[in-house]
Amino acid sequence: MFKILRKSAQTGLVTIGYPDTPAKVSDQFRGAPRFDFSAWRDARDAAQACPTGAISIGESDDTRHVNIDYGLCIYCGECAAADPNVIQMSRECELAAVDRRNLVVSAEYALNSEGIQYELRRVHHGYWPVEAASEEIALKVRQRVHEVLGRSLAIREVDAGSCNGCEVEITALNNPIYDLERLGIHFVASPRHADMLLVTGPVTRNMELALVKAYRATPDPKVVVAVGACGISGGIFGRNYATLGGVDQVVPVDVYIPGCPPRPHALLHGILLAVGRIERKGIPQ
Repeated sequence: MFKILRKSAQTGLVTIGYPDTPAKVSDQFRGAPRFDFSAWRDARDAAQACPTGAISIGESDDTRHVNIDYGLCIYCGECAAADPNVIQMSRECELAAVDRRNLVVSAEYALNSEGIQYELRRVHHGYWPVEAASEEIALKVRQRVHEVLGRSLAIREVDAGSCNGCEVEITALNNPIYDLERLGIHFVASPRHADMLLVTGPVTRNMELALVKAYRATPDPKVVVAVGACGISGGIFGRNYATLGGVDQVVPVDVYIPGCPPRPHALLHGILLAVGRIERKGIPQ
C-alpha cells in the first residue's frame, strides 16, 4: 500500500487539461493528409493508391474535378507516398463536423492535352477550417453540460460492427490521462439512460436492428455521433452484402468524427461539438 502511495506521489498529476489547453500530439502521430492544391499537377496516382476511394476524380472536356472525402479517409498515408511533393500527412485530428458535406474538399483544374493539371480554377473547402465546438462549450464544458442538461452528459456506446480499434480509443477516455468524467461526462449501460449514442462500425446487417432499437430507446432530445471512417462511410468495408456503409444509413447522425481510429482527444472534440447540438435541439435553459 505504501509503495502504491509513494508511486502515486512521485507520478503526480497526469490528466491533460484539454479542452482548456491544446492537446499535445506526438511527432510520430499520423493525422489527416493535407494537400497543396496549387502545386498539384496530376491527382491520378494518389487516387489510384487510395484504398478506400477517398480521392476521386471526374473529368469533362478540359476540366478535372478532384474530390477529397475525409469521411472515407483512413489516414493510411498511401496518397502521400504516391505524391510526396504535394501531399503531406499532418498531425491534425480535431476534425469533427456536424454536416457530412463538411468532410469533403473539391478542387477544379484545367487540363492540357496530356492530362496534366496546369491551372487551379477553384477549391471548395467544405472541411478546413474545421468546424469546431464553440469557445463557450470548449472552455467551460462543465458549466455548459449542467446548463444544457441540468445534469451530467450520459453516453451509450454502440458497437455496430467495428474492428474494435475505435473501442480501444473510446475506452482510453476513461483512463487517468483523459479522465472524461472530470467534464461531467460518463458512459452508461443502457440507451434508456443516455443523452448521446456514440456509434462505431460500418453497421453490419446483423446489428442494424440492434442499433435501431438502441436509438428508439434513447429519450429525446438525443444526439448520435458516428465514430471513425467506418461509422461515417463504411471505411474500408464500404457497403456490401454484410454492411450498410455508415451509421446515417440507419439512424440520423448529428456529429461525424473522422479517423481510423480517431484518437481520444479527437473523440473529446466531437463530443463537445455534440453538446452544442443538444443545446440547439431545444433543451430548456
